[in-house]
Amino acid sequence: MGMLKEFKEFAMKGNLIDLAVAFVIGAAFAKIITALVAAIIMPIISLIIGKGGVADMTFTIGITVFPIGLLLQALLDFILVAFVLFLMIKGLNKMQKKKVAAPPELSTTEKLLVEIRDSLRK
Repeated sequence: MGMLKEFKEFAMKGNLIDLAVAFVIGAAFAKIITALVAAIIMPIISLIIGKGGVADMTFTIGITVFPIGLLLQALLDFILVAFVLFLMIKGLNKMQKKKVAAPPELSTTEKLLVEIRDSLRK
């Protein structure tokens, strides 16, 4: 019974719940980026290169066909997700730096107490 209680305490810690929420949002965000790449970016690339679709891009060595279009699409998905996450984290870090304020100035009484404490330590 103790292990169940320990697990419940572990699972209810704020960091674990934050991580779970971030994972779900990240997964949904990745789906949006994948849809953006498949529906908008890849057709534009197809228009530029003049092929039917990027997913259909292949090259052949001998009789073996390599479907590089699928790899290109997956790489583009990854780069976009990584770039947007980078921008989000950069923005969050910038906001957190603004939140951190300098500690308030000590009052005269507090300064005297610090001096007394320091002199007692000697």
